[in-house]
Amino acid sequence: MTPLEAASPVVRLQRPRFVPWYRSSWFDVVQFVVLAGALLWLTVYGARSMGYAWQWQKIPRYLYRVVDGDFILGPLLKGLLVTLNLSWVSMLLAMAIGLAVAMLRLSPSIMGRGLARVYIELIRNTPMLIQILIIYFIIAKIFGLSRFWSGVLCLALYEGAFAAEIIRGAIIAVPRGQMEASRSLGLSTYHTFRDVILPQALPLILPPMAGVMVNLVKHSAIVSVIAVFDLATEARTAIADSFLAFEIWLVTAGLYLVITIALSLVANGIERHYRSNRLR
Repeated sequence: MTPLEAASPVVRLQRPRFVPWYRSSWFDVVQFVVLAGALLWLTVYGARSMGYAWQWQKIPRYLYRVVDGDFILGPLLKGLLVTLNLSWVSMLLAMAIGLAVAMLRLSPSIMGRGLARVYIELIRNTPMLIQILIIYFIIAKIFGLSRFWSGVLCLALYEGAFAAEIIRGAIIAVPRGQMEASRSLGLSTYHTFRDVILPQALPLILPPMAGVMVNLVKHSAIVSVIAVFDLATEARTAIADSFLAFEIWLVTAGLYLVITIALSLVANGIERHYRSNRLR
C-alpha cells in the first residue's frame, strides 16, 4: 500500500439489509386483517347458524338521540361516562395505595412489612366479587359510603395490591449505589426517594403499570353487582329492554376497547418521553 492510499480515507458502502417477506411490516398488516376478518366471519356465521337476525339499526338510540335539535346521551354513553369517572378516581387511589404499601414493604419496620404483606396476599388471593360484597355490605355501612365510592374503594384496593409489587420491584431494580450516594450527600429518606430513586424507577414502573390500569377499567364492570349504573349495568338493562344481546354486547366491548387502547397509547407515549430524556 502506498503512502497516498494509506492517507486517503476509505469509504465502505454497506449493502442494504435484506428483510424476508415474512418479517416485513406489510405482512404483519396482512396477518392482522386476515385474523380480524376471520373473527368477524366466525361471529356472523355463528349467529346465522342459530337463526339470529341482526338488528344494528336499533343500536344508535342506545348511544344517543337528537330531540328537537338537542343531543341526548343514550344509556350506553351515560354508562361509559360513569365507567370513566369510576376508573380515573380508582386509578389515582390505587397508585397512592400501591406507593404507600411498597414503601411499607421496603421499610425497616417489622410491623409495617407484615401489614403490607398481609394486605397484598389477602387481596390478591381472594375473589374480587367477595371483596366488593364485603366492602358494600359491611365497610360501606360503617363509614357511610355510597355505591359509587364502594366500587372505587374495591377497585383501588384490588389493583393497589398489584401496583405495590410493581413499584417495589422497580425500586429494588435501581442500583443500590444511588441510595448510598444520596445518604453520603446528606439527603433525607424522603428527598432520596422523591428526587433520586423514584425518577429512576418510573421508566420501569410504566409498562407493567399500564397493564394494571387497563385491568382496572375491565374490572370496573364488577360494580354492576352493587347496582352502580356503569357501562356493563346499562348494557344489561338495554339487553333486557330490547333483546339485542349480540349487538349491545359487541358495542359495549368496543367501547371498553376504545378506553383500554387509549390508556395503552398514553402510557406508551409517557414511556417514550422518559426514555428520550434519559438518552439526552
